[in-house]
Amino acid sequence: MKIDRPGAFYRIARLFLAGLGLGLGLGGCHHRARAAGGRVVIHYWEKWTGFEADAMRSVIDDFNRSQTHIEVKFLSVTPIDVKLLLAASAGDPPDVAGLWSYSIPDFAEKGALTPLDGALKKAGLGEDHYVPIFWKLCRYKGFTWGLPTTPGCVALWYNKKLFREAGLDPDRPPRTFAELQSMSRRLTVVEIMRGGRLERLRFDQLTAAERAARKYRIIQVGMLPSDAGMFLSAWGFWFGAKYYDGDRRIIADDPGMIAAYRWMRDSVRTYGLENLRDFGAQFGQSQTSNSPFLAGREAMVVNGPWLKNFIDRYAPDVEWGVAPCPAAPGVSDHAPMTLVESDVVVIPKGAPHPEEAFAFIRYLQRPEVAEKLARLQQKFTALREVTPGFYATHPNPAIREFAALARSPGARYVPRLSNWREYDMELSIAADNVRSLRETPKQALAVVQKRVQWSMDRITRRWDVVGARRMQEWRDYDRW
Repeated sequence: MKIDRPGAFYRIARLFLAGLGLGLGLGGCHHRARAAGGRVVIHYWEKWTGFEADAMRSVIDDFNRSQTHIEVKFLSVTPIDVKLLLAASAGDPPDVAGLWSYSIPDFAEKGALTPLDGALKKAGLGEDHYVPIFWKLCRYKGFTWGLPTTPGCVALWYNKKLFREAGLDPDRPPRTFAELQSMSRRLTVVEIMRGGRLERLRFDQLTAAERAARKYRIIQVGMLPSDAGMFLSAWGFWFGAKYYDGDRRIIADDPGMIAAYRWMRDSVRTYGLENLRDFGAQFGQSQTSNSPFLAGREAMVVNGPWLKNFIDRYAPDVEWGVAPCPAAPGVSDHAPMTLVESDVVVIPKGAPHPEEAFAFIRYLQRPEVAEKLARLQQKFTALREVTPGFYATHPNPAIREFAALARSPGARYVPRLSNWREYDMELSIAADNVRSLRETPKQALAVVQKRVQWSMDRITRRWDVVGARRMQEWRDYDRW
């Protein structure tokens, strides 16, 4: 069966997981058990795996040792958003769950989360404790739905050795979008037949005729827009795109978005679709040992601070630097551009032990706890203030730069929409069609506009019916 609608795929995935996920051991009795010694047991589902999950387990061990009233039991769950909605709809959710902040609007509108405002007021926690943009990501429709664990943002990672080999200053990354483009071409290396001999040249050493013919093999690339540790659709921000009017209208066909997709298409036209496919076929996924950047075959990549974990594991000899990724002219000339997102912890609606769950969430907000988790995951914290030694002792030498980027006036986050996941998937399909030269940017984005606006219209009509009642429920919540 061919499925070309991401919304349809997601609905089918939910139905499929309903057949599997409800047998996940979600019986209500285990949520309400008490540990030896009479502790209240709370269950925490988190999307993290690998080193991120290990880091949180270490923090949980600290919490369980620090007091005698609560015991947290951790479970790594994927896909967290689907299984958590299933559990909440069945009336048997965990006490705490880890989501991405972009999931909050969808879960809140579906009535799947517990508002935290009353608990925050009693605890004396609020906006003044957090970097403003991360506090905003925890809010929706005037209520607070979660608190940050580890936030993130993206920057341009670059390989200093490859810069040096190209005759570029390894301590002088691109500062403008034009420099990003020209340096990327300079850092791209190809093999081409000249006069019966195979020669290895930099892309900017090719003649105009050789570039137009595209009869070469790519050995190394300067930068691939498709290889980024963020939503591929987020490139629109670097071109000043407006994704949403803030009310009821999607703006997928905004001029800035069209410009971003035109840039992606032009990158393919510059190097040749088949040449890029042949190059990409040699590598695996980003953030693995077989990614082009970690293999030393891509000079620049946009990614977050977490990339340092993968460098340490797979490419410890890479000589790297970090800088803001320049935006198109006139978009963010006076402030560095970045995309921010945050991991958050929430209390699902119907959680058996919301007071104990919030006690654990509050513990995670302590500076020493947040900083331990950040160090273990090589990220920064969402707290407005850090302890004096945090940056000096952090294992990621670039962490101060990432933390500063998150506070930049040029920092952006994805639209606060309950159908953002569908919107992003539609934009990703459009990007694939554009990069494959099957559709023009305007054609591809017109399809996105039509599909996602249809979805948005359904959501707003539903909210018009249930919204007042839902918000009254949130105001009336009195378990705190």
